[in-house]
Amino acid sequence: MDKITVSKGYSNRIRVTFPYNKDYVAKIKTIEGYKWHPEGKYWSFPYSEDTLRKILSVFDGENIQLDPTLQVSVDQKDDKPVLNHTQIMETAKKELKLRGYSQKTRKAYLHHIGRYTRFFPKDPKELDEEHIKDYILHLIDKEKVSRSYHNQAVSAIKFLYDRVLNMPRTVDDLPRPRKEKKLPVVLNHEDVMQILESVGNIKHKAILMLIYSAGLRVSEVVKLKTGDIDVKRKLIHVKGAKGRKDRYTILSDVALETLDIYLKSYQPQKWLFAGAKKTNHLSTRSVQKIFDNAVKSAGITKDVSVHTLRHSFATHLLESGVDLRYIQELLGHKSSKTTEIYTHVSTRDLGKIRSPLDNLFKKK
Repeated sequence: MDKITVSKGYSNRIRVTFPYNKDYVAKIKTIEGYKWHPEGKYWSFPYSEDTLRKILSVFDGENIQLDPTLQVSVDQKDDKPVLNHTQIMETAKKELKLRGYSQKTRKAYLHHIGRYTRFFPKDPKELDEEHIKDYILHLIDKEKVSRSYHNQAVSAIKFLYDRVLNMPRTVDDLPRPRKEKKLPVVLNHEDVMQILESVGNIKHKAILMLIYSAGLRVSEVVKLKTGDIDVKRKLIHVKGAKGRKDRYTILSDVALETLDIYLKSYQPQKWLFAGAKKTNHLSTRSVQKIFDNAVKSAGITKDVSVHTLRHSFATHLLESGVDLRYIQELLGHKSSKTTEIYTHVSTRDLGKIRSPLDNLFKKK
């Protein structure tokens, strides 16, 4: 875990330093008054107790190294809320683990619960729905958070009152943001081919080929083990995917050829795609970087991420005539409604429609 150093800078400013991490940068930018210092590669804020608390709240659960002089300032507040905060966080950790939440969800929920419990000086049990709404409005109006961040904050706060504080009535009517109906960006066949052909490293090529050919999530491809590839049945066994569900998806002949070359060259042991340490799997961030470099080399200008390969897999299957129910199974979607979004980006039927403009000029 990257270390975040919070110390006192010059001119009575708070100085925050950490290795580059796009998630950390996004978090730091939610706090008003930030300034980036490229020469020293650190962030700074005008000093105030409120700003310091917000910084600690934003990075709650991370590896924070706090300057002792700032620690004294923070601890001068009433001990009771701080002590209660610690107890709440410990209880939340236990409840999340006992209920089988994934590590990623546990980390996200603890982040939101930490921010919320530090936002008010009162004990969370003394707060009501109006306080919670005020906090959510603060996130929306002051910090300009995304809808997904907003929705996750609501889920975490509901978990806090439902499962940790045993006060479910407090959040019975807590509203959620309306879902955005964004359509996924899809690459055409030529774009996918250019991206794959731009990759020279056989390991990197095998990773991207598996993602596209099987519709894998990036978190799924990095956690594949050598035994998950069923060559005889031409299947990939995806274990513990989103929602802790296992599933099988297809293994492409072309991807298998590339995978064979990779296996002979690298001879992986436990993890199919190991990281720098052979005992660990490759990180999702590394795969995103591999994809970004491939997109740049291929000259693709669309706003895409590695997840775009999964969207493209589903859309291309639909366009080739594969039934939506099979695509749902291959992707591991719980609801068919999630898979139906690909009907809106498929050109299978839209491509048959002739524009009235073309008809006008054809008559001429």
